[in-house]
Amino acid sequence: MDATQRFSSRVENYVRFRPGYPPEAIQLLRDECRLTAASAVADVASGTGIFTRLLLETGSRVFGVEPNAEMRKAGEEFLASYSRFTSVDGTAEATTLPEGSVDIVTTAQAAHWFDLAKARAEFVRILKPGGFAVLIWNERSVDSTPFLRDYEQLLLTYGTDYKDVRHERATSNVHQFFSPTPHHERTFEVSQHLDYEGLRGRLLSSSYVPHTGHENYEPMLRELGRLFAENQVQGKVVLPYQTRVYYGQLQ
Repeated sequence: MDATQRFSSRVENYVRFRPGYPPEAIQLLRDECRLTAASAVADVASGTGIFTRLLLETGSRVFGVEPNAEMRKAGEEFLASYSRFTSVDGTAEATTLPEGSVDIVTTAQAAHWFDLAKARAEFVRILKPGGFAVLIWNERSVDSTPFLRDYEQLLLTYGTDYKDVRHERATSNVHQFFSPTPHHERTFEVSQHLDYEGLRGRLLSSSYVPHTGHENYEPMLRELGRLFAENQVQGKVVLPYQTRVYYGQLQ
């Protein structure tokens, strides 16, 4: 499936059940990337606006660049109260923004879908001299508890193309993306405490799990129910993440 369209049918679950990002990530942009209320930021593949909202709360002017119409509409509704938000129909490889128009380009949970070479060239084009690029991923912990190991196995067993699209593939190309300029990496932690509805919604927000009607859909949900019942504590399970932030200036 075209990466742009993968989340069209998952918007509601994405809005409700995707994890946020730790405040330390925004503070890092303030401290290391010169993010201020005077900054112009392009949040590329802004989706439903989860990370975009954090940028807007700093007072910055933010252009949310999103190619998927359903995701873009959800983001526009979510961020309607922010006067310094502009929704843009564009891609990482062709943002439509003017040359040298932004101080920072961010992309959260999305760069693994990009043609990184073309996206890099576009980021260089729209950044002001000395501007920063920031790539962010929430990486779900996969093996620190029996529940997390079983949840990972569920994805491997029932997912449609989980092995092929896991974003960890892209992080191996981060050095190449920033080269020849140096870049830095910081890691923070965030977690979700989910009841069964939340866990189910989080699962179904993923582009690599089957839809209703697929032969794996009902068996997957039965297995999810079993895992939840065996691992819940006071009606909830924990999904921990490491938030990895890669940042640097591009030439």
